[in-house]
Amino acid sequence: MPLNLQKNLPAVELLKKEHIFVMDSLRASEQDIRPLRVVVLNLMPLKITTETDLVRLLSNTPLQVELDFMKIKGHTPKKTPIEQDDFYDGMIITGAPVEQMPFEEVNYWEEVTEIFDWARTHVTSTLYICWAAQAGLYHFYGVPKYDLPAKMFGVFRHTLCEPYV
Repeated sequence: MPLNLQKNLPAVELLKKEHIFVMDSLRASEQDIRPLRVVVLNLMPLKITTETDLVRLLSNTPLQVELDFMKIKGHTPKKTPIEQDDFYDGMIITGAPVEQMPFEEVNYWEEVTEIFDWARTHVTSTLYICWAAQAGLYHFYGVPKYDLPAKMFGVFRHTLCEPYV
């Protein structure tokens, strides 16, 4: 289904090569349907790769999705900053490669928590991915993170102990 994206988003040409239907805002405005408005705060260092992966996932919907990108200071903007009075149906906040640092030592921690608080009143549903999930749990509920000797999540080898009958 169609994705309504800004023409200058680097992922657009790659998505078109993959036969993912992308439309610009002029064509989208001619359709008689309200798009699902989603904003993304991408904290990952490989911005284009991460945003392309997210756009691929969002393209698999029968709804028209209008995607905006939010930035924090010190990160390259994708468009004009989000206005404080903007409202969204959904928000995706990605992880960041700072999982070993205490939250308060992340140089953009204060701004990220302001965005978390803003989302509570301006976004219907927010998806926190990886480090953002840990940060959200810590910010809203005081749940600390624990350093572990090895990664504790992912895909693991399984052995069937009891056959299902």
